[in-house]
Amino acid sequence: MQRFTTQGTRLLDEHGRECIFHGVNLKDDKMLEEPPYGRLEHLDEEFFRRSQKLGFRLLRLGLMWAYIEPEKGQYNEAYLQKIDEVFALAAKYDIYIMLDMHQDLYSDFGKGNALPGKGMPYWACLTDQYEAKPQWFVWSDRYYLDKAVHRAFDHFWANDKVLGKGLQEHLAEAWQTLARRYANQPAFFGFDLLNEPFPGTPGGKIFRKLVAKLVRVCGVSPSVHRIQFLKTALNKERRGYALDVLTPTVMGKVTKVAAGLVEKFDKEHYAPFVARMIAALREITPNGVILLEHNYWCNLGIPFRIEPPAGEAIVYSPHGYDFLVDTPAYQFASNERTGFMFGQMAQNQAAMNVPVIVGEWGGGGEGEGFFPHISHLLDFFEARNWSNTYFTYTPGFYDQPIMRVLARPYPRAVNGTIGSFAVDTERKIFTLDYTPRDEELPTEIYLPNGYDNVEAGKGARVEYEGTVLKITERSGRIVVHYN
Repeated sequence: MQRFTTQGTRLLDEHGRECIFHGVNLKDDKMLEEPPYGRLEHLDEEFFRRSQKLGFRLLRLGLMWAYIEPEKGQYNEAYLQKIDEVFALAAKYDIYIMLDMHQDLYSDFGKGNALPGKGMPYWACLTDQYEAKPQWFVWSDRYYLDKAVHRAFDHFWANDKVLGKGLQEHLAEAWQTLARRYANQPAFFGFDLLNEPFPGTPGGKIFRKLVAKLVRVCGVSPSVHRIQFLKTALNKERRGYALDVLTPTVMGKVTKVAAGLVEKFDKEHYAPFVARMIAALREITPNGVILLEHNYWCNLGIPFRIEPPAGEAIVYSPHGYDFLVDTPAYQFASNERTGFMFGQMAQNQAAMNVPVIVGEWGGGGEGEGFFPHISHLLDFFEARNWSNTYFTYTPGFYDQPIMRVLARPYPRAVNGTIGSFAVDTERKIFTLDYTPRDEELPTEIYLPNGYDNVEAGKGARVEYEGTVLKITERSGRIVVHYN
């Protein structure tokens, strides 16, 4: 297996080939005291065999610090041994793993399954005597309203001390433990330093500013059709379209009000955290790209403002979902709304000049009405040569009809510089245009069953290894039709 590096916006393997990844997430947020070990039990040989067949070559594995180090300095060896098994199976099937230090709402604050939050161990929770609250409407509302969540993040970003060390220093030691154990594994890809960093108390202020601005814009802006909004909201058949009032113009006006607070957090708190984590990891290993997420509020399309650390293989890993995700109304998901969000993320990429792996996107809904939206997002990503990991894998996911949308051709490794690649889903044609290199190395393309009519330059050498087309040629253009 390969190690990867970056060159501008390109992700390269050891042979210098430009690489694109399709993959999935698995978030282990259901730890059990005894085997089986929560959701890690889903990562068996059948999972990896089917992942390979479907073209999912990258697993974003969401681990919880609370499960790794439940008591300070006491690492959960049985849990780590289970992760060892996962790495061994991944290598067997040529699938890479990015380690995601996952958190939602900072922690469960010692209340187990009574609260939806997960991530940091209870011993790393400083809340100033505020009690964590149950959710009011949806799990994420505690980000906006719960003072215990806010104060816990405040102390974390201030690197306040617990048991004689700063909270971030404790996390850095946990990362070092994982790096010692997994950075030399063949299937290891990189480090996702912290899932969706939330700014704490300033994050609550950002929420209030966004809501207030939204009310003002919707109340006075001539671009907001209020009567049409009410008619749509009251129509049972069409109420899912009511959020179409949030046009890119409206979203731009609303999110602009929070840009200053977001930038302040990124520069004063998030950038130093990133530097601290990278320094700790590089004390242990030179291996692994660094997956750099933006903060929670940037999911809405607010600009992300930190400089990528020099001399590092940095990959920008944004997250983004339509507001209707994971609801029965997801069939009404808006390409325009997500276009605004991911369009800003494309600007973030241009400013940083790094590759992109979209770490979380997609989600689920009822029926198949949201499939065109998912296909549209894939087209958007491919038009920018972005990799992605779909959120999320659950048992039975690979048997769902959405595989017709997700399991599509893409170039795994290109012997040259990718100009563009695309899938014409109507005519079932895959096209890759690139500038070839002189080296005699194969370009590798994942092809689902049925894509086997290859057009390439004269003298091209073509072979198949399962669902992977390996082709050595110099024309710089490959077209594959579905038979």
